[in-house]
Amino acid sequence: MIEMNIPGHGTLRLDYLVLDHNGTLAVDGILAPGVRECLEKLSEDLTIFVVTADTFGKARAQLEGIPCDLTILPPGNQDRGKLAFVEKLGSSRTVCIGNGRNDALMLETAALGVAVVLAEGAAVATLNSADVVCVGIVPALELLLNPLRLTATLRS
Repeated sequence: MIEMNIPGHGTLRLDYLVLDHNGTLAVDGILAPGVRECLEKLSEDLTIFVVTADTFGKARAQLEGIPCDLTILPPGNQDRGKLAFVEKLGSSRTVCIGNGRNDALMLETAALGVAVVLAEGAAVATLNSADVVCVGIVPALELLLNPLRLTATLRS
């Protein structure tokens, strides 16, 4: 568990990390540099789930050896599928990271929603649903590894 008290925002007690794959962890289906190492370190404190449409069909191979659970969603209503996944885990104990329009609902319902902007960009709806926006996945993951960065961003 990761716990942090953010003045004016409240206390976050996070047990789960839910991430999208392409556009979030990967560009064109290939993991961004530094992701593997960050996820391995975060797995010491959080249970990690990757929930994806797997647009490029590479998620399983790219995540091999990383301590995470992969769920590939069927076509259609993926935004609702991701939302239901987070609600089942317990949104109040979950941090979500994504970039696509189908990530907006899960970011909005999570205790902490982080939007990332990689090479394919980010949907405006997702940016508006996030608590924090990062210019890459490694900086987003490093927020969880260095919680005082979140305090600096979210405090009032």
